Amino acid sequence: VIWVIKMGKMTYKIDVLDMLKKEGYTQTTLRKEKLIGQDAIQKMRKGDMIGINVLTTVCELLDMQPGDIIEYTK
Repeated sequence: VIWVIKMGKMTYKIDVLDMLKKEGYTQTTLRKEKLIGQDAIQKMRKGDMIGINVLTTVCELLDMQPGDIIEYTK
């Protein structure tokens, strides 16, 4: 017997980079001020999940809670 467990995934509820840009944080600014690295920016651009430290930074910059930014979907 083989059990297959279908796992859910985390997805973005908002366009993070667009929201950051609206708050004055362009991708160039994020990199130059060392707020968010290029790898994390690329992940967000592709819709891939970022790490908890980057998520914390995004929350601080946008004055949001993690649940405002990401959600778990099955």
